[in-house]
Amino acid sequence: MQYRTIIRILGLLVALFSVTMIPPAAISLIYKDGGGLPFLMAFILCLITGIAFWYPNREHRRDLRAKEGFLIVVLFWSVLASFAALPFLLLDQPSMSVSDAFFESFSGLTTTGATVIEGIDYLPKSVQFYRQQLQWLGGMGIIVLAVAILPILGVGGMQLYRAETPGPVKDSKMTPRIADTAKHLWYIYLGLTIACTLAYWVAGMGWFDAVCHAFSTIAIGGFSNYDASMGYFDSPAINLVCVVFLWIAALNFALHYAAVSGRTLRNYIADPELKAFFVIQLALVAICFLVLMSHHRFETGLEALDQALFQAVSISTTAGFATSDFANWPVFLPILLIFSSFIGGCAGSTGGGLKVIRVFLLYLQGKREVNRLIHPKAIYSVKLGDRALPERVVEAVWGFFSTYAIVFVVIMLGLIALGMDDLSAFSATAATLNNLGPGLGSVSGTFSEVSDGAKWLLILAMLFGRLEVFSLLVLFSPTFWRS
Repeated sequence: MQYRTIIRILGLLVALFSVTMIPPAAISLIYKDGGGLPFLMAFILCLITGIAFWYPNREHRRDLRAKEGFLIVVLFWSVLASFAALPFLLLDQPSMSVSDAFFESFSGLTTTGATVIEGIDYLPKSVQFYRQQLQWLGGMGIIVLAVAILPILGVGGMQLYRAETPGPVKDSKMTPRIADTAKHLWYIYLGLTIACTLAYWVAGMGWFDAVCHAFSTIAIGGFSNYDASMGYFDSPAINLVCVVFLWIAALNFALHYAAVSGRTLRNYIADPELKAFFVIQLALVAICFLVLMSHHRFETGLEALDQALFQAVSISTTAGFATSDFANWPVFLPILLIFSSFIGGCAGSTGGGLKVIRVFLLYLQGKREVNRLIHPKAIYSVKLGDRALPERVVEAVWGFFSTYAIVFVVIMLGLIALGMDDLSAFSATAATLNNLGPGLGSVSGTFSEVSDGAKWLLILAMLFGRLEVFSLLVLFSPTFWRS
C-alpha cells in the first residue's frame, strides 16, 4: 500500500479545500453578518493541516493501483467532510455540537440534504451560502467519482455498460485522460449551474437565493435557505425551473459529455436508461396527481398538478426539496415517494439511490425468469437496448442489490435499537442511504431530535449511499489490507 503517496494526495486535497472557506467569508463581509471569522479560522486550519500532510511526502509520486484508489475515494469523502465541519463547530450562530456539526457537513458534501438546523431563515448569509456551496462541491465530486473513477476501480453504475456507452470512460487503468475528463465535466457542471441560476432569477428569485438554490439543484442536494424550502417562494414558475434542472442533473453526465463533445443529441434518444427514467417519472407524477385530485387536496387542477409534479420529481430524484408537507398527503403517497427514492437518478448523475440502470436490469432479469418458467428449454438473454449483456453484469446487479438491502436492514435495526420508532427508523435510513434528505415521522422536518448515536449511524449510511456501497465495504475485508 502506497501510504505516503495517499497522504500526499490527501494533503493536497485538504489544502485545496481550504480555499472553499473564502467565499463564505467574503459573503459575510458583503452582508456584514458577523460570521466571517469562523470561516477564516477554518481556512487557516485546513491550509496548515494540508501542507503538513503534503510537504513531508511531496516527492512520493508513484502510480496508484485499484487498492489505493478505493482507499483514496473513501478518505476523500470522510476527510473532507470532517474538515467541512470546522466552520459549524466554530460558529456562534448556530451553536452546534460535534455530532450536529459532522452530521450537517456530511449531509451537505454527500448531497443528502438532511439537516439538524432549525430557523434556517435567520442564519447569517455566510452560513446559508456555505451549506449550499458544500452541496455544489459534493455534486461535482460525485460526477467525477461516478463517471471517471469508480468504473476504473470496477464498481459503479457506469461499469454496467461502459463498453457501449458514448461516455468518456474507455480505459482500464488510471491515466491522464481522467484529468481531461474531469475538466470537461467541470465545464458542463458549471454551465448547468449558471443556466439554472439565470432561470431562477428570471422566475422571480433574488440573485443570492438563485445562486444558492442552483447549487443545491444541480447537485440534487435539497438544502434551502428557508425552513419552508421551495414552498417559501410559492411560485409555480420557480417550481417548474427546479423540476427541469433536476431532470437534467439526474441524467447520466456521460450523455451530457457525449452531447457536448460530439455536438449531437443522438445519444440521449438512444439511451435505454434515459427512457426508463422518464417512464418512471411520468408514472409517479400521474399517480400523485390522480390521488390528490380524487381527495380534493388542492383547490384547482393546476395547483394539484404543480404540487404532484414538483414533489414526485424532487423525492424520486433524491433532491428532497419541498413545497408542501408531503408526509401528510393522503393514502399511500408518502410511502410511495419514499420508495421511489430507492430508484433515484441515472448512473453517472448527482442523484442517489440504486440508480435507474440497476433497477431496470433487475426488472429485465425478473422478466427473463418468468419466461424461463413458461418455457424451461428456451434460451433467454438480458438485453440493454439491442445488446445482450454478459451474465456477470446481471450477477453484479443482484450482488449490489442484495448488499444494499442488507446494509439498509442493519442500519434500520440499529436506529430502532437506539430508540427510534419504526416509521422514523425506516424513513431515516431511506433518506440517508438514498441521499434523499427528508423522511417521515419524527424526521419529516429536521433531524434535530435524533440522538447523537443515531446521527453517527446515519452519517455512515450517507457514506454507504454516496460511495455505491462496495467502495466502502471493501475496506472491511482483511484481504484488502494484505500487500
